[in-house]
Amino acid sequence: MMIPARVQEACALSLLLLSAGVGAAQALPGLAASTDDVTVSGVSSGAYMAVQFQVAYSGIVRGAGVVAGGPYYCAQGSLRRALGNCMTPSGNNLPPTAGETLNTVRQLAESGRIDPVSNLHDDRVWLLTGGNDRTVLPAVMDALDAFYRAVLPAAGISYVRVPEAGHAMLSVVDPKANTCPTTEAPFVNRCQDFDAAGKLLTHLFGQLQPPAKEPAGEVIAFDQRPYVAGRAVDGSLADDGYVFVPANCRNGGCRIHVAFHGCRQNAGEIGSRFVDGAGYNGWAASNRVIVLYPQTVQRYGLAFGSFRWQFNPKGCWDWWGYTGADYHTRDGVQMRAIRAMIETLGMPAQAVQSAPPPGPRRASR
Repeated sequence: MMIPARVQEACALSLLLLSAGVGAAQALPGLAASTDDVTVSGVSSGAYMAVQFQVAYSGIVRGAGVVAGGPYYCAQGSLRRALGNCMTPSGNNLPPTAGETLNTVRQLAESGRIDPVSNLHDDRVWLLTGGNDRTVLPAVMDALDAFYRAVLPAAGISYVRVPEAGHAMLSVVDPKANTCPTTEAPFVNRCQDFDAAGKLLTHLFGQLQPPAKEPAGEVIAFDQRPYVAGRAVDGSLADDGYVFVPANCRNGGCRIHVAFHGCRQNAGEIGSRFVDGAGYNGWAASNRVIVLYPQTVQRYGLAFGSFRWQFNPKGCWDWWGYTGADYHTRDGVQMRAIRAMIETLGMPAQAVQSAPPPGPRRASR
């Protein structure tokens, strides 16, 4: 069958536009932000990612907020362990003990695959588990708490239990948040006046100014693709990520907080509900904190234009090894991407305009 000339022209134009990146988000801006006192937090798979990033890059990370996560390298590269030991443990399928996790961390640090363990000793961590969470049981968070108590002073740890809460971020900002016991999309719940973002940021940073009701700043969509060697989708990373930049952070000197969404909580699944509704931006605007919201994408085996098999149908962060054996170290594709994004935020604007995004830099303190 002969294809009409107009159809051929339209197809050619579509391919040209795709190859030119038309419609792609802007580059992540350089903001001369501070990059040696980063904090991180996350929900569910994002909580595991926050712990993973804190431990692997302890040279630059000063604290972590963990909502429904678990110990570093809990899954040990196994989806079976992830679903059992690290989410719904029972019988002999338990999370690693504090001693086992600490031994793993020490071995990886000694081999140079993550930063030195000693960097963790002055960190601060804030942990939250919900009594109605049937996705990541409180016993998993107990195991994480035990690990932190083996390496941090007690004053640096805050472990909060909300008996009625389901598996979700607890927010007072999202006007359409689910009820407190709920475990369903967008996984943002209202539990009376419990402000998880505010509580975790206050614990990590110390005394803060109250959150702005109308945050002065902007949410910027930026291109995540330059931060991945190869195709972003092969790291289960979306083309676009987001960053909230307070109005008073354009001239440099602001801190950086990385907020990792959970499974089925990326922008492709729930739009801006996590970025706008998790509760970080009001606090960030009042306290000169840039909030980086990196984004994953769902993978169902093969992807368009890719011959790499990868199964991540819920768009989770990689905490069990679907991107490769190095997923939990500084060499993990997602870990390296986030590290490089942080470094970009620390660059002056003119440096970003004149140079490609940096690769991750090993740091220690």
